[in-house]
Amino acid sequence: MTTIIEPQLDRLDLPTRAERVRAAAYRMRHHILDMGEVQGQGYVGQALGVADMLAAVYVDQLRYRPNDEHWPERDRFLLSTGHYAIALYAALAEAGVVPVEELETYGSDDSRLPMSGMASYTPGMEISGGSLGHGLTVAVGMALGLRHQGRPARVINFLSDGELDEGSTWEAAMGAAHHKLGRLTALVDMNALQADGRTETVLHIEPAEEKWAASGWFTQRVDGNDVEALLAAFDAVAAQSDLTGRPSVILCDTRIGRGVPLLETREKAHFMLIDPDEWELCRRQLTDGHQEVEAR
Repeated sequence: MTTIIEPQLDRLDLPTRAERVRAAAYRMRHHILDMGEVQGQGYVGQALGVADMLAAVYVDQLRYRPNDEHWPERDRFLLSTGHYAIALYAALAEAGVVPVEELETYGSDDSRLPMSGMASYTPGMEISGGSLGHGLTVAVGMALGLRHQGRPARVINFLSDGELDEGSTWEAAMGAAHHKLGRLTALVDMNALQADGRTETVLHIEPAEEKWAASGWFTQRVDGNDVEALLAAFDAVAAQSDLTGRPSVILCDTRIGRGVPLLETREKAHFMLIDPDEWELCRRQLTDGHQEVEAR
């Protein structure tokens, strides 16, 4: 019997949905730390920051078959930021697409889980991201193709605030609105940091909400580490997309290293080198913080 994962929308109340997503995000953060320790370095900070976002997508939103990555009716999740692959691997493990034990091979020779996402290697990876600014263009073409085929599948494109520097992103945004791609959602990590420094000093992209809205998108901005706010935003997308035909964007303000105070305060946060004796401290801080929240 083939398992189909259905989105939880309308089946559970918001607090129950949020509880499920938070639990998955907590496990994902542990997966991320475990993978990071394999290499001793990597894009761990960003991954911790977006765990809530990806947990919301895979636990609450996407329709897919864990054992059939090419199922034609699946919703598509496109990771434009290939260096965030460590976060997606954690989500795919939670989703049952990748065995949890396989996370131990992250970034190793002959692994299906390279440090930058590659669709030819990893099950559930729709595109090979990493060339920033290309993801939304692919998502627009994919959404157009699915509509042409008469398939109701959704396309969710994950991108970063750094990709808002790219002209191709805005060309794609205008094209999506022009073609009324209501089944397309852009999920943007607004962590305010790029490889070369703070986003505002590299290229000033604000006011981001007004720019997306002016391009014809249904626009929301939320705390990307607030699970209930994320789910409410997805609910609003579902309520309007088929009625208006407008593509949707959710701008998510996140904190790099979320859940691990040691990493939240790191200056060199884009690509982290973490000392061998710090990994256990990271896990302990993550566990302690989770227990504090659960006790409230």
